[in-house]
Amino acid sequence: MKFLSILFLLVMAKGCDPKRNAEMKKTQIEYTAISRGKYLNINIKDETLSIVPKRDADAKVYELKSADWKALADLYVKVDLEKLSSYKAPTEKRFYDGAAIASLRIVYEGKTYESVSFDHGNPPVEIADFVNKIVSFSKDLTHDN
Repeated sequence: MKFLSILFLLVMAKGCDPKRNAEMKKTQIEYTAISRGKYLNINIKDETLSIVPKRDADAKVYELKSADWKALADLYVKVDLEKLSSYKAPTEKRFYDGAAIASLRIVYEGKTYESVSFDHGNPPVEIADFVNKIVSFSKDLTHDN
């Protein structure tokens, strides 16, 4: 009986993956961070990552590893798109050039959801894990902190 219960739970857990993957396939994510001395633009769509690490640079395009795609999808389903624009930035260093101005834009099924601006490196708490995962791709691939 325990075996059947465990088997059932494993099947149910696997059943969630296609739904998350399908949601992510319908989604385009854009993260930007801009200041006088910094420019970073990250776009994610359909397991493809595009990074523009500085002004006037060409985009570097990468295929996301399946583990990274899954991790991002797991965090994405926790983001409440309808509330994205209402999340408050925890710090205000961007107002005096103490941090780059960052923002997150998500296009899902043709509708655009945007965050308020926040300090690069310090996103609103509600989306922090998601944003930090996105930014980690640029650090891993471009070796730019």
